[in-house]
Amino acid sequence: MQRIRLRYTKRGRLRFTSHRDFQRAFERALRRAEVPMAYSAGFTPHPKVSYANAAPTGVGSEAEYLEIALARGVDPEKLRLLLDESLPAGLDVIEAVEARTSGLAERLEASVWQVRLDGVDPAEARQAVAAFLAAETVEVQRKTKNGIRTFDTRGAVTRLEVVDDTPDNGAGHDADMSEQGADRPQDRACAILRLVVRHLTPAVRPDDVLSGLHATADLAPPVPAAVTRLAQGPLDEESGTVTDPLAHDRDAVTVPAGSA
Repeated sequence: MQRIRLRYTKRGRLRFTSHRDFQRAFERALRRAEVPMAYSAGFTPHPKVSYANAAPTGVGSEAEYLEIALARGVDPEKLRLLLDESLPAGLDVIEAVEARTSGLAERLEASVWQVRLDGVDPAEARQAVAAFLAAETVEVQRKTKNGIRTFDTRGAVTRLEVVDDTPDNGAGHDADMSEQGADRPQDRACAILRLVVRHLTPAVRPDDVLSGLHATADLAPPVPAAVTRLAQGPLDEESGTVTDPLAHDRDAVTVPAGSA
């Protein structure tokens, strides 16, 4: 049985698809592309697909991951092309790597998020960011399925800054930002936040960080923020950067059977 790890996107209007919507679309794509899937045992066999840390509904992403198990070996790039052609534009399969190591989900330690705040002056955003980073803890509340929970957003954020309004993570993200800003006056104030957030329990999301910015500096964007995940993977504690979770699979060397 071969395992393939895929990186895919949620771009443009497809950012509004739920994780369940994507699962249905992906399983249809598997059938359409005639992928030789491995199936679970039991009375109701289902294709072996493992999803990892999906982005919330309404959030764009350049870095979603999943793993599939196949009944026979295939070329990862040919599989990627077949699946990409079988999915709607916006749900784009941009990378396929044969799994040669274990623990993909465990490698997704943090995410890089870009948050566009229309109607917010960058100078005001910088002041809010400075106040947030200066705080030891920034507690916010969010309603969960288990009721209202209070948790610290500051402890999850390893990096937070205001950056230039220059998307740099691919054509899909450019299109996403263009679509969201089609009716936006060109001279309107806009602040772009770039943040790195650890994956903790409970999960701290970009909207939680915005709540923290409001709590510490009264930052209140006049319109909903446009959020895109740029990357997720292992966290380099020294630099505060997120690295590629598929690098280990690309670099792994297959050891011949019987060798020392």
